[in-house]
Amino acid sequence: MAKNKWLLLVSSLGVLVLLVTAAVQENLLLEWQQIQAQARAEDGPIPVQLRQVVNPTLRTADRCVSCHVAMGPGEQAVTGPMMAAHRPVVHDPAEFGCTTCHGGQGRATTKIDAHGAAEFWPEPMLPPAMSEAGCGTCHTQADVPHRAAFNLAAATFARLDCASCHRVDGRGGTLRPDAGGMEGPDLSRVGIAGWNREWYAAHLAQAKSAVSGPWQSFRPIADDDRGRVDAFLATRVGAPRLMAAKSVFLSSGCLGCHKVNGVGGDEGPDLTRAGEKDPARLDYASVPGGRSLANWFRAHVRAPSTVVAGSLMPAMRMPDADVEALTFFTLSLRRRVVPGTYLPRDRMRVERFGAREFAADGTTLFGAFCAGCHGAEGEGRRAPGMKPFPAVAHPDFMSLASDALVAETIRRGRPGTRMRAWADGSTGLTDADVTALVQELRRMSGTRAPAESRPARWAKGDPAEGGRLFAGACSGCHGAKGEGSEAPALANPVLLEHATDTFFAETIKRGRPGTAMHGFAQPSTVHRALSDAEVEAIVSFIRTLGGRS
Repeated sequence: MAKNKWLLLVSSLGVLVLLVTAAVQENLLLEWQQIQAQARAEDGPIPVQLRQVVNPTLRTADRCVSCHVAMGPGEQAVTGPMMAAHRPVVHDPAEFGCTTCHGGQGRATTKIDAHGAAEFWPEPMLPPAMSEAGCGTCHTQADVPHRAAFNLAAATFARLDCASCHRVDGRGGTLRPDAGGMEGPDLSRVGIAGWNREWYAAHLAQAKSAVSGPWQSFRPIADDDRGRVDAFLATRVGAPRLMAAKSVFLSSGCLGCHKVNGVGGDEGPDLTRAGEKDPARLDYASVPGGRSLANWFRAHVRAPSTVVAGSLMPAMRMPDADVEALTFFTLSLRRRVVPGTYLPRDRMRVERFGAREFAADGTTLFGAFCAGCHGAEGEGRRAPGMKPFPAVAHPDFMSLASDALVAETIRRGRPGTRMRAWADGSTGLTDADVTALVQELRRMSGTRAPAESRPARWAKGDPAEGGRLFAGACSGCHGAKGEGSEAPALANPVLLEHATDTFFAETIKRGRPGTAMHGFAQPSTVHRALSDAEVEAIVSFIRTLGGRS
């Protein structure tokens, strides 16, 4: 009996110690409590208490300010460990909270849980270096140009010395000491807020009327440069790194296979909300680095089939900086239901007024939709286990192809290949875009549309003889029935309908320099030369492919 009493006493004391320890830890030793205990306001220590930002309209309740006190409402002057104030942004963190932009678990009160590093939490905080990707939660910037135009616009703004008067993304705006000390409007967010489109006329008038001061240094600007300045201003939305990353995305051909907000191809997964992937559901067996969504995206861009077994996406041969930019942009592809009072102007333009996220010039369109398969310069691509992607900007092709052939190939695609029909109403491309793409291919190839002096159908050769010649000289690459293998399919109805006999005959004679297609006008070590009559017979046979005559 005595032993049981002692056992009961010891166990009770143990439970009491455990409860006291838990109470002390819960009320005095939590991370946020220790951080606040070291913080100081102007009049002394701050009260140690749970702090949070609550916005019922956005459905956020973030306790991040329990540690990052100086980022909370009215407490920017608090000093101490982790007491840095939020850098100036267009949104007030005291109103929007933290997780709206940064991700993480707002109601948590420990670092691991709040940052979303806890296992199986589906919305971890964005990497600090990529915090601007959070802007994609609410914003959808329109009319972004391809990378070269984006960089040229920024370089033009710098070359014209606009930053001597205007501050942009925290830089510039302070004039030279002898210029009078004037500072122009901050242009960091005019891409959303808007700007005076007649700024140039207003600047000229101001410069003309000035008798002294900095306006006297303003000089006339060429039309092309003014257009580039406007393009630069259109991308100033307070997130310069995100806009730069988006310009890389629009130069990498990703929309050729993936949709974003309803625009693009359907060969690959829809990327509209790719930045919301649950990291815990991904396979990291072939992903170097830690188990994070950013690392998974990096590895997937470099070697898709290694990360996702059976992936049809070719490896993106690009510099590390471009891989980082694509990772950055993909992380920004997230979407939050935003009440009307908070719906940003750029997203409203896209979702309600039909504005598009990419510029409408041919170079941007080609970079966004075509470059992934056909190469950045239309030079074609080869990927292991896939049919070669044609060199669509090859001068020998474009010098023989009519605008109608190129346009209809874009509109109707190439059945049996990964080249889909881009004018079926589901891709977001318009007839005007198709025309712009044809013109871009003309520019890239340095050619003009061929001037035909003969009828579209003039070949009168014997199809049977042509079939015999085709079997010996052409079927190895084009297939016995023109179905294509290593070379394009010749039984394609769009090709047969719009390509002229001159196109076929001259292609056979000249070949395609830089490809496996030899020219048959001259003999080589692997084939004899074909006469004009034999070439005409082959053309007549090609016309019978696919059941046509």
